[in-house]
Amino acid sequence: MACTREVGTLWIGGPLSWMEQLCLKSFVDKGQKITLFSYEDIPNIPTGVVLRSGREIIDTDDFIKYEQKDSFALFADLFRLHMIHKCPGMIWVDTDVYCHRPIDCEDGYVMAFELPGEHRVNNAILGLPAESEILLEMLEFTSDRMSIAPFLPEKRQQAIRTARDAGNPVHVSQQPWGVWGPLMVTHYVHRLGLKNHVLPLEAFYPVTFPDRGKFLRDAGIVKEYITEETTGLHLWASTKRPLGNKHFGLPPAGSYLEYLTRLHGINTALAPIKGRAKAKFDGGLVDDLDLDTVETVADLTGEARSFVLALHHKHDCDIHLVNADRQGYISKNPQDWISGYVQFLIDHDVNSDSIKVIENKRDLRPVDVICNLRGFGDQFKVPGLKTFLDRCLHSDTRLFMDIRQRSGAFPFLKDYGSSVVLSEGVEEGRKVSRVMFTPKPPEISGNENDWDLIAKELCGKDGFYWGGVAGHSFLYVPRSNDTLVVTFDNLDIAMTKRDDRRPWGFSLIEKQGWSMLGVMAGGWTWYREPWVCQRFDELRDSGFFDQFKRVIFYGASMGGYAACAFSASAPGADVVVISPQSTLDKEIVPWETRYKVAWDRDFSGQYGDAAEVSKSARTVSIIYDPYEPLDAAHVARFKHDNVRHLRAPLMGHRLGSSLNQMGVLSPIILGALSGTLTGQEFYSLLRARKKFPRYQRELFNRAIASGHIDLARSLGNYILTRNMNNAVRRGLKNL
Repeated sequence: MACTREVGTLWIGGPLSWMEQLCLKSFVDKGQKITLFSYEDIPNIPTGVVLRSGREIIDTDDFIKYEQKDSFALFADLFRLHMIHKCPGMIWVDTDVYCHRPIDCEDGYVMAFELPGEHRVNNAILGLPAESEILLEMLEFTSDRMSIAPFLPEKRQQAIRTARDAGNPVHVSQQPWGVWGPLMVTHYVHRLGLKNHVLPLEAFYPVTFPDRGKFLRDAGIVKEYITEETTGLHLWASTKRPLGNKHFGLPPAGSYLEYLTRLHGINTALAPIKGRAKAKFDGGLVDDLDLDTVETVADLTGEARSFVLALHHKHDCDIHLVNADRQGYISKNPQDWISGYVQFLIDHDVNSDSIKVIENKRDLRPVDVICNLRGFGDQFKVPGLKTFLDRCLHSDTRLFMDIRQRSGAFPFLKDYGSSVVLSEGVEEGRKVSRVMFTPKPPEISGNENDWDLIAKELCGKDGFYWGGVAGHSFLYVPRSNDTLVVTFDNLDIAMTKRDDRRPWGFSLIEKQGWSMLGVMAGGWTWYREPWVCQRFDELRDSGFFDQFKRVIFYGASMGGYAACAFSASAPGADVVVISPQSTLDKEIVPWETRYKVAWDRDFSGQYGDAAEVSKSARTVSIIYDPYEPLDAAHVARFKHDNVRHLRAPLMGHRLGSSLNQMGVLSPIILGALSGTLTGQEFYSLLRARKKFPRYQRELFNRAIASGHIDLARSLGNYILTRNMNNAVRRGLKNL
């Protein structure tokens, strides 16, 4: 009698691409338990996949590879044998195997031919009895890494024997591809007379390796190959190369791969095909970026589509396409790549409101990420980059670019900051390095733009300004004793991203006639400098806060953490925050994977754990997305009776930006600060999201991912009668 068994697989190599996510999730969605073994943290595993340490199977740090292809497939070939032996009944599947229906077996053997002719057996799907003769013999054979495989061509065997006899044995990593994989399995199947246990190729390999290109063509072509005998579907990881080279690391529109990803609710833009080693594609840069938030990315050359798309879907950032020529001059005369790039973004669910084409030098602004791939310093002369460095850098900007040997780009960049080489290659006989550039820390200029001078002018004779350690500062602007608003902001953002060079909310607070205490951080510090804590102690002990009838602490994300934490210096204050963290102490929140820049800071003390110390506030109003897992986990730690949850579902971590785009951020924040915002009013204002493309897209995709296809169709049609949401339109087409 056939039985459905657990399947297992292995991943080495950092975050998953959409292909691995799709295949893993397909087993979960079809109801078959799947375990992923790994030797490192993997940040984007689909929900429902069981994660176990690979050391339970093989406790090693020696991950042998096929050296010619720089591939861990050799270690995976070894791992699957030990997994099957140590986990009786578990069936191995490669991470590029899609579950068409649950895999079952009657006699413990699960394998299939991969080509017509019923000879060659593939091991992408492999199940064997744990004590079977074939498994034990293959374990014995793979225990010797210098063994000479009897199934290799005689000429190759002789060459290996000659090298061995000369004192230079050939390690398995230098031997042909598949020597511990399909070649070995095929040999032992036929030698031990197990051919009757092998399924026909229709079971797992209806689209054979030579025909794998069909996965990139119209979905109907592949559907014709699927039969009632098809259980799994090997998608052939080698399709990643054309996906990376020709399709920006994404499934081609209308292809079977796109059909599957939409069927299972996989956001491909968040996890483009990245490649590895020598075949690393542009989308992989999203894993090299060391910023926790990105508000704007600028592409100077039009060569970073998959990277920019991934940044947008991960951070909901704006996209600037700079219409510059090879000399770096900007004009309204469109470059050839602009229109196609814009259409690409729209076709991949980017709302047109998030895309801006820069056609005038005056419109250049500081941005968080600059993309200069295959541009200035490589295909174009590097001096053309000067305008963009002068106008688009702030202290936390990251510039990704390619530098050709002898271009002069490395010396050119030294005046601006430092570069880290991410990868290297050779083109037309010259080395090309892909680098990530980081600007020098800003220097105190002493001129009219210096924050010290601006702040001292703003505070006037009755206020005060304290400049302190690591760029932190306090600015007090007195206006009345009725209300004081304490805000938390990043100095670099105020000085480089705002034309008025003022702390967040300065004009809004000024219009209400309220006093303001603006606390600035000199970077992503989470205000964890002892100097900052000491200043709040002084304000508390001096009775500074007591002079006001009402004190409100406000902040978002990092500033939201600080608003909650430092409200302890003014018991009875009101707190209004957006997407706050409760702490970054890894002993308290080990599940927090963001904000690595602050993990080593000290979050102890009286202003340490914001969720705990904010209990002294009168009210703590938290605006957040309950479907953003890490944000929701932080908010769940705020358990005191003074907490009020204002949920903004499906708006993401940067929901402040989304609320602003919807035109409701100002009335929400003003109502919250004035104390008049009720829950009913908040949710009434939030109804504007029904017309917001991002919210519509997320709601539609969740209906599909939950299996509510009829609901998704109804919702999609409802949305399209009110506005042309391209993401929803394409999703409906694929249902």
